Amino acid sequence: MTPSERIPTNLRTLLILEILGKSDQPMTATEINESLQLPKQTVHRLCATLEDNGFLVRRGTSKKYQVARRLREMGAGLLYNSRDHIFRHQILKTVSQTVGESVNYVVPEDTGMRYLDRVETDWAFRIQLPVGTEVPFHCSASGKCFLASLGPTARKRMVASLTLEQRTETTHVTTDSLLTELAQIARDGFALDREEFMDGMVAIAVPVKDVRGRFIAALAYHGPTPRMTLTDAMAKVGFLQDSAQRLGGALFEPSDAPYTTAQR
Repeated sequence: MTPSERIPTNLRTLLILEILGKSDQPMTATEINESLQLPKQTVHRLCATLEDNGFLVRRGTSKKYQVARRLREMGAGLLYNSRDHIFRHQILKTVSQTVGESVNYVVPEDTGMRYLDRVETDWAFRIQLPVGTEVPFHCSASGKCFLASLGPTARKRMVASLTLEQRTETTHVTTDSLLTELAQIARDGFALDREEFMDGMVAIAVPVKDVRGRFIAALAYHGPTPRMTLTDAMAKVGFLQDSAQRLGGALFEPSDAPYTTAQR
């Protein structure tokens, strides 16, 4: 029996999505098929169907597939509706109680960073950015945290594609200044919003990573400048990074082992 004959027909599409989800780079149908060993025309047909239905996308004339918005939203929804969401929310509550400000779990989308989960501060005076809010990449702590997680080449390409809209006097409006700060963020492991998104608000963010060290989300908190300073935020960066590591461990436990060919 060939490897392809051992893969049930209704499992093949899921395995294609799994392979792409684990890859750090877009892949051609041929590259995807290296571990599946299905008939070439079968993989091309399945990938084309996934593309037609918004689960995969190819940029320009590229033959390489990558996950599209519909698949990312499905993945986010699965995480949100699992028991992991409860544990994640409890970690956010602990962080909020410790730092005394609103804490956010923020994921990258096509047009910005979206608040997937949030715990509000008890302060009556607070900045309202509810779940579902989308903030720009270039002038938010979570957005810069994501951009800094990219490799240098991908980072430059991503920044070049952005419209650096000036939101405040401190917003980055040139690619050079933004790239310089992103390189520093990559070294430091945290990002700051120095009233770049909104006057009177500062923020700090750290990356949440999976077991392969890939960026999954940003753990961030923000507050009004009369109450929160960047010095205070940086004093708590170690606690925030430890919390982000706990989040990654909760979402991607080692026991969640990859499904191997031998198990099929």
